Amino acid sequence: MKYFEFTFHTQPSIEAINDVLAAELGDIGFESFVTTDDGLNAYIQQQLLNEEAIKTIIRDFPIDDTQISYTYHEAEDKNWNEEWEKNYFQPIVIGERCVIHSTFHHDVPKAQYDIVINPQMAFGTGHHETTSLIVGELLDDNFEGKSLLDMGCGTSILAILARMRGAKPCMAIDIDEWCVRNSLENIELNGQDQIEVQLGDASILPQEKTFDVVIANINRNILLNDMKHYVQCMNPEGTLYMSGFYVEDIPFIKEEAEKNGLQFDHHREKNNWAAVKFILK
Repeated sequence: MKYFEFTFHTQPSIEAINDVLAAELGDIGFESFVTTDDGLNAYIQQQLLNEEAIKTIIRDFPIDDTQISYTYHEAEDKNWNEEWEKNYFQPIVIGERCVIHSTFHHDVPKAQYDIVINPQMAFGTGHHETTSLIVGELLDDNFEGKSLLDMGCGTSILAILARMRGAKPCMAIDIDEWCVRNSLENIELNGQDQIEVQLGDASILPQEKTFDVVIANINRNILLNDMKHYVQCMNPEGTLYMSGFYVEDIPFIKEEAEKNGLQFDHHREKNNWAAVKFILK
C-alpha cells in the first residue's frame, strides 16, 4: 500500500497545536503521526489524499495566531502505524513515580502510578515537556478529595493521574471530538470513575460548578484569553496550573493572572518550556 509522507511545520510548535492538527488530519484519512521539533510528520494512503481538505483545515484552524505549512513526498513502503508504535511512542517514566505506556508495550517499568493510554496517533503521549511538567506538579501536590478541571485534556493523561491521586469529581474538556472519544477510552482503560468528559472550550464551563484545581495545558494566547473564565469557576484558595508556553512568556502570564486575583506560587521549566502554579486569593 502506497503512502504519502507529509511534513507539517507549525508556529508556534507546541503540543496543543500539534494535537489539534493531528486530530483534524485524522478526520480526513491520515493514519499515523510523529511529533518533531517544529511540527508533525503525517502519513496517508495515496488514494485517500485530498489536498483541498488539508488547505481547508489550515485556513479554518481553530487556534488563533497559528501558522502551518507543509511539504510531502511518496513514503517508503512500510506499516507506518506499526513503525510508530515500535520506534516513537515508548513508555515514559516521570518523576520516578509515574509511568505512561500503551497496551502494546511489554516489560513496562514499575511505578506508583501506571497510566495506560491508546492515543491512536502520536499526540498526548506524555513525552512533550509541557505534559511532563504538569505531571510533575500533580505528583508533588495533594489532590485528595479536591474537585478538578482539565482544560484542553487531549488524551486525559492529566485528569487520569489526578483521579489516581485522589481528586474527585473531575471534568475534562477538549475542543476536538477525537480527543473526547479517546479520553473516554483511556479513562475506561485505567478503570477510573468520576471523570466527566465534554466537548468544547472555556465558553462551555458550567456556571453552577466550581473547582478546587484547574489545569490548562494549552498555549499562551488561549491561556491569556481564557484565564478569566477559569477563575470564575474556581473556589477560594483554588489552584491553577498552566503550561504550554516558554519561560520568557511567564511575565505575560503573571500579569494577566494578577489582574484576575491570582497569586503566583512558583514555576518549573524544562528545555525552555514552563509550567506555573497560581493560587486564587
